[in-house]
Amino acid sequence: MALRASGQTESKASQAGKQPPGLLPREMAVDLISAVLDRGRSFDEAFAACSSHPEYRALSPSDRGLARLITATVLRRHGQLAEILGQFIERPLPKKTGRLTSILMAGAAQLVFLGTPPHAVINLAVEQTRRDARARRFDRLTNAVLRRVAERGREIAAGQDPVRLNVPAWLLDRWTRTYGEETARRIAEASLREAPLDITAKANPEIWAERLGGVVLPTGSIRLIPQGRIENLPGFNEGAWWVQDAAAALPAKLLGDVSGKRIADLCAAPGGKTAELAAAGAKMTAVEIDSKRIERLKDNLARLRLEVEVVEADVTEWSPGELFDAVLLDAPCLSTGTIRRHPDLLRLKRESDLERLVELQKRLLEAAAKLIKPGGLLVYCTCSLEAEEGPQQIACVLSSGAFERVPIRPGEAGIAPEWVTPEGDLRTFPFHLQLEGENLSGMDGFYAARLRRVAARL
Repeated sequence: MALRASGQTESKASQAGKQPPGLLPREMAVDLISAVLDRGRSFDEAFAACSSHPEYRALSPSDRGLARLITATVLRRHGQLAEILGQFIERPLPKKTGRLTSILMAGAAQLVFLGTPPHAVINLAVEQTRRDARARRFDRLTNAVLRRVAERGREIAAGQDPVRLNVPAWLLDRWTRTYGEETARRIAEASLREAPLDITAKANPEIWAERLGGVVLPTGSIRLIPQGRIENLPGFNEGAWWVQDAAAALPAKLLGDVSGKRIADLCAAPGGKTAELAAAGAKMTAVEIDSKRIERLKDNLARLRLEVEVVEADVTEWSPGELFDAVLLDAPCLSTGTIRRHPDLLRLKRESDLERLVELQKRLLEAAAKLIKPGGLLVYCTCSLEAEEGPQQIACVLSSGAFERVPIRPGEAGIAPEWVTPEGDLRTFPFHLQLEGENLSGMDGFYAARLRRVAARL
């Protein structure tokens, strides 16, 4: 990963021994912010690359956590922060200023939303500016602007509309047209909150919830507040559980008793749904096209000690030579239901992406339909809130006459009545699953439909 242009800053190796306390995690945060906002990389991809870089590899878990928190706050609150900073910058900044904008954003996020003491934030931001060859002439500006932010930033933020400023207008407009203004704002407000950690246990969720200090949700998932590295939690190394949002764990449950059945999980990586079904006794085939995602899938299944046939293939061209009792298709989508966990989506996704994804979903559904025995089940799901990627796709499948809907029932798999559409499909929103305490509430926005093949031939 090229953290920044060659020669733009002194290497941190050459600065060894003269690092101000707290500087390195903030340098990592600024690199992450620049990777997402300037180079269009996903947050997860940038974080993995940064974490493995020699300059940051030795950071403690708490320092990495701080870098992640600062970055996520900038991505979630980008519109608010831009408006606040804009009040104290008289003229637009020149284009070639290195990482100056990211430094200012990171500093403002700490001052306004994270409650970090101003002295530390401002001094470290000025130091970061001075260490950047293209930004160093703006060290006085950085000092002056962030002092003003420290004085007035929270007051300004209190009068802002976070939904209007942080959620792209095209996305909020789509939600408003589909769900109405009140629901759209509730979706947006919940999407701007940080998500708790949900995990799925292979067995005995009550025991693991007690060991991990979490709670068992009505759906069977375990919810806890993240503390430290996930890999250090009890049960991780022995493969007792895996990370999976409560909503993401529901589609696999819609297949019912799968013991002994042959099931294909299409677009399977990173493997949470495959693991659910394999742990429940299904004979699983997991299909994934991306070789890097295949490796992650295999690593996860190996840690969980689950036997699964893994196939690297394009689902639209795959011919396994057999039909399955059931197929689960978690299709690629805009992922607008997962903004809580992936705030970079607010900055990276475009409405123009939708047409390509809808066409891909249609082709994947056509391929999936041909893999199912007559009488077998198809569960189609996406982590998107867009109607084109959910109910409109299912309406096309049903219009062929080859499948019938098998309505989802409230109470099934712990599903609440308000999560079931009038047609009998699953539709969760980020503001669903309210528990005691905002930091424990919410779930990803998911859509799922369950169909049965009724035609002998397609």
